[in-house]
Amino acid sequence: MIMINSVTILDYIGTFAFAISGIRLAALKKFDWFGAYVVGLVTAIGGGTMRDVLLNTTPFWMHQPSYLICTALALFSVILLGNHIIRFKHTFFIFDTIGLGLFVVVGINKTLEFGFPVWVAIFMGTLTGSAGGVIRDILINEVPLIFHKEIYAMACVLGGLIYWGCYYFGLEPAITQILSASGVILARFLAVKYKIALPQLRNIN
Repeated sequence: MIMINSVTILDYIGTFAFAISGIRLAALKKFDWFGAYVVGLVTAIGGGTMRDVLLNTTPFWMHQPSYLICTALALFSVILLGNHIIRFKHTFFIFDTIGLGLFVVVGINKTLEFGFPVWVAIFMGTLTGSAGGVIRDILINEVPLIFHKEIYAMACVLGGLIYWGCYYFGLEPAITQILSASGVILARFLAVKYKIALPQLRNIN
């Protein structure tokens, strides 16, 4: 029986959002339906799978087919609303940012449930949020977004620190999750809007 709670809801919304971001990029590369589904799926479950392997537990999507179904719904949404989703230049950024924020919270929460300290949970939250995007970009032959100068993984770390602060001061779990995810999303939006970036490593000859 599936327990429906705030984390589960965030997980499904994040899965759908990340799947949309992957499928949209696959569409731009002219992948067929199956190829687009695979890209969307690995975007959605890649980070969580790596997290669960490190936590020494069975990957979450192997317990129930809902994540595979959620990705299929994302694919059909792109097929049916392709002209609006694929051509809207900000679609990828919006869905990728939403998925990033939500998955950071999911990753942190699950790691804490396994009894690990908060600093480990922040790392696992960052991994959950960003690793799927790395796999996606490799599959579509692009330099992974996380390696660009644009703020990406650091936004996850910021969200993790917000979670840590809320956790330390004993805030309600739902409020903690909302503030943490919002911190990631806001950091990404502000970084792109105002072109905030980490310094690039200079070439050493």
